[in-house]
Amino acid sequence: MTDLKSVKSGLETRLAELEARAGRIEADLAEPLSADFEEQATEREDDDALEGQEVLLGREIVAVKAALARVEDGSYGECTRCGEDVGEKRLEAHPEAALCIACARELENH
Repeated sequence: MTDLKSVKSGLETRLAELEARAGRIEADLAEPLSADFEEQATEREDDDALEGQEVLLGREIVAVKAALARVEDGSYGECTRCGEDVGEKRLEAHPEAALCIACARELENH
């Protein structure tokens, strides 16, 4: 059986790390561009990469917050789609997992 206190603590730590990383990206993106045009081109490419990372971080933050909500409401470990058990091994690998492997695979194939 999964220790929910440990899961919650791990998710909270992960959330803090993700939010800190997102804050650093946001700060980097807010910096003004260099006056040098060649340097600006490089900075714009870097900004594009950072914006992509920011989107991925945002998705992960949402998933971790949702997992924390499931811990709080007692539904952690239940597939949000079919209601079956997500599986302890899956949750160990991906504590934020909302779907059992069967539902995840089915959605992946659509």
